[in-house]
Amino acid sequence: MGCGRVGSTLARSLEKRGHSVAVIDVQPDAFRRLGPDFGGRTVKGVGFDREVLIESGIAEAEGFAAVSSGDNSNILSARVVRETFGVHNVVARIYDPGRAEVYERLGIPTVATVRWTSDQVLRRLLPAGSEPQWRDPSGSVRLLEVHVNRGWVGRTIDQIEAASAVRVPFVFRLGAGIVPKRSTVFQDGDLLYVAVADARLAEVEAILGAAPKGE
Repeated sequence: MGCGRVGSTLARSLEKRGHSVAVIDVQPDAFRRLGPDFGGRTVKGVGFDREVLIESGIAEAEGFAAVSSGDNSNILSARVVRETFGVHNVVARIYDPGRAEVYERLGIPTVATVRWTSDQVLRRLLPAGSEPQWRDPSGSVRLLEVHVNRGWVGRTIDQIEAASAVRVPFVFRLGAGIVPKRSTVFQDGDLLYVAVADARLAEVEAILGAAPKGE
């Protein structure tokens, strides 16, 4: 939802990655930003209107990004999409950092700064692979935000560490970082950070990116 500079950039980026995309905006002229080669769907309306969402194909959607210019519209749309249509990969752009923190603590992923909006929305909309956060000078060890398959929800940090042979120094949950205990249970919506040897990166991504063995 939202076909401004960020929304149009996201739409084109997603389409280039092979995804089908629908863009919602109240101003039909905004769709010109998508360019003549855009092959997705464009829908006039607001993103919290059920009929507009249904027309856009929300029933089959794997993700939803609310990136209009209005904080209230974005957060309301994100809640409707998540709570009414059951879409899990939802993110809302919020201009007010204070409000963004409140919504994060309510379990609604938000992006509060214009500078890295597109990259972070894509990261949450397409949660695959890993995102490097720190690398030691020798290049042998990394701290990563790593994608974790939903099948790990309900497992303890101890079980995750044992299965992947990595250390989990912290978890980002509801807008705040926590240092987990071995008995801490991995919850839906958590972002997992792991310390891993560079040589094992692909192996760890494969283990955590798939459901636990036996499921």
